Amino acid sequence: MADHSPARRVALARDPGRPGTAQFLEALFTDFFEQRGDRLCADDPAILGGVALFHGRPVTVLGHRKGKNLEENLACHFGMPTPEGYRKAQRIMKAAEKFRRPIITFVDTAGAYPGLEAEARGQGEAIARCLALMGGLTVPIITLVIGEGGSGGALALGMGNKVLMLENAVYSVLSPEGFASILWKDSSRAQEACDVMKLTAADLQELGVADQVIPEPEEGAHTDPQAVFAAVDEALSAALRQMDRVGDPAQHRYKKYRGMGDGWLAVPGKENK
Repeated sequence: MADHSPARRVALARDPGRPGTAQFLEALFTDFFEQRGDRLCADDPAILGGVALFHGRPVTVLGHRKGKNLEENLACHFGMPTPEGYRKAQRIMKAAEKFRRPIITFVDTAGAYPGLEAEARGQGEAIARCLALMGGLTVPIITLVIGEGGSGGALALGMGNKVLMLENAVYSVLSPEGFASILWKDSSRAQEACDVMKLTAADLQELGVADQVIPEPEEGAHTDPQAVFAAVDEALSAALRQMDRVGDPAQHRYKKYRGMGDGWLAVPGKENK
């Protein structure tokens, strides 16, 4: 792995040229059929999802979508979903459950859309229902953090049986700027926050949050996307093979999240409960 500082990895995770969900879909899957709308209010383009084939196997694919130019970014709220996006995700995941398709999610968002209208339409409730639904699904869920995984907006698609992270991806409770603003009342200390938040892929693998770190080119996934696509293809194939041997994905997921942090949170001299 490249010896980058946490702040440098945050910068690489946010690089606008970095491949996003749409590019991974095009590179790794065939016969993608996009499903739109939450069947309640509207469609949110910040969530991209539908049915596809992965090496000939039917799967459901979901992910955060950012734009590649200003117009697309404005339409997608810069990859920050509204409640309609999370309700669309629920609808798509329920269909996966009905037809017994594994679910593959791609996480790449600074967080859920924070606008007043999103709060008025139940942003927190929509995220909570995503988490509750994913907790009980009986099909395997593979999550790949490909860029910035921020707060509940990321976690709403992140409750996987297997959580994979690209080497320069980050995953945290909030942005370094937000962390510094809350803890030190000074957002300019964001780089210092990166050093203490344990948000890098290596940190999260050590803490048991990430199951695997997928290597990237030294200067980021955008410098050689084909190599990254090949590495992700291999990792996803292996993860699906592993989950095919799990008889009860819901129970597997429950044990994974109940046990997360065991060991590193143990108090010296006391039995770890």
